[in-house]
Amino acid sequence: MPYSHESTFHDTSGHVRFPVGAKQHRAKYIYPVFLPFLGCPGQCVYCAQDKQTGTCASPDIYAVLSEAQQRLKNLSACGPGETRELAFYGGTFTALPAGERSACLEMLSPLREEGRVTHARCSTRPDALGPDVLKQLLDADVSLVELGIQSFDDGALSLSRRGYSGDTAAAGCRAVLEAGLELGIQLLPGMPGSTPDIFLNDVRRALEFQPSCLRFYPCLVPEGTVLARWYREGAYRPWTLEETVHTLGQALNMAWQANVPVIRLSVAPEPAFDAALLAGPRHPALGALIQAEALLVAAEEALRRLGRRPQELLLPAACQGFMYGDRGALKERWRALGLGPERIRFEPKAVAATLY
Repeated sequence: MPYSHESTFHDTSGHVRFPVGAKQHRAKYIYPVFLPFLGCPGQCVYCAQDKQTGTCASPDIYAVLSEAQQRLKNLSACGPGETRELAFYGGTFTALPAGERSACLEMLSPLREEGRVTHARCSTRPDALGPDVLKQLLDADVSLVELGIQSFDDGALSLSRRGYSGDTAAAGCRAVLEAGLELGIQLLPGMPGSTPDIFLNDVRRALEFQPSCLRFYPCLVPEGTVLARWYREGAYRPWTLEETVHTLGQALNMAWQANVPVIRLSVAPEPAFDAALLAGPRHPALGALIQAEALLVAAEEALRRLGRRPQELLLPAACQGFMYGDRGALKERWRALGLGPERIRFEPKAVAATLY
């Protein structure tokens, strides 16, 4: 069924109720194992996994696993209702040599059997998903596979040297779901060849798969990449902070209305990565800025459905910390909707917004 977030609004007796967030019902604690560049067929024009993860490029996988086992050896079994997750990040997990991939899954096995972790996930590419490897993941109790889709647009994929088409990206999503695994989708707004319209279409296509989670990583320009050279030559222009907040605000609202959690809105802080950045939409509170824009977009849509001047907006208490943006920059936009502070209430137990 084609994705349409309009269908998620509900009008009842003179008010409009609408989602303004979606939570991922997964592990409370995540224990990452970083495998930068391992299994990757090549380095994409924007990629700096070693700097992003704070580890060396193409590390010795057995040394990484040994260090991870040391970190986890004293981990007790989970208590009632407690959840923990082991996550293999970076690189292309399903394209690792069979022996290395098996070593990772063998480390997972006793952790799962002894109840020290409850979930596991890995990240990979959509063109590295043979049926045998997907069955191996399922048999090893991997719960979720995150695909670094980046875009479904052929032009953007080609320019960024991803090595597959939009049809291949979609086929990878279907393969994960058909194998009985949960699907996560990572998108790269602002990548070479992408535009705000292309990215929003990518989000629509991603939501059609009803994934368990999405990640949005705004494209940045780190030193030592092809993208850095293109930037210096004037061949690539990163999105501005304003473009990023406006576009990802729309995208986040689309995901909210589809009840799909977006678990990342920016690249995680890492000193080595930040020190290597040349350009791009980097801001210490980027996620909050995007959430604030998404909340406004959601309210604007609800107001159009209400069809009259609003009397009151009831919001979940979690929205209180970000709704007005950076230093109250969005207050006037809220007032222009007829929703000054005197017409907005916060309800600790609310799970959706209601416009009266």
